[in-house]
Amino acid sequence: MKRGKYIFIILLAFMLVFFINGCKKGEHSLQDGYYTAEMSEYSKGWKEFVTIRISNGKIVTVEYNARNASGFIKSWDIAYMRNMDSKKGTYPNHYTRAYAASFLAAQSDQGIDTVSGASVSGGNFQKMTSLLMEKARKGDTSLGIVESEQ
Repeated sequence: MKRGKYIFIILLAFMLVFFINGCKKGEHSLQDGYYTAEMSEYSKGWKEFVTIRISNGKIVTVEYNARNASGFIKSWDIAYMRNMDSKKGTYPNHYTRAYAASFLAAQSDQGIDTVSGASVSGGNFQKMTSLLMEKARKGDTSLGIVESEQ
């Protein structure tokens, strides 16, 4: 009779471990692939976007930037950089990298610090990364659109 109890307890423990791991995997694991989200509208001539790559369930690359209607990348605009840096103390090539690095390090859209002088972009980044995490959990690689606030 004792042997039967031990076998039952061991089987119950294994089932519990597999059940817990299965729940965690289903709720939190990220599906491998490329995921992109962008704002629905241009703001001051720029439309922000974030693209991430998931490999082995982890975020391995993050690209955050903005482009104008012709496809020119905001971080490449030297005149814009000089103007913004003198007024705000930051510029697109700086804050986009800071936000992307924070997201990559955290492996989460939670707890990303706002860069002073780029708080609107920080809010947009937060919205886009939240959508990307949701899409990556589902394996939905379609373009995500985040409504711009007007």
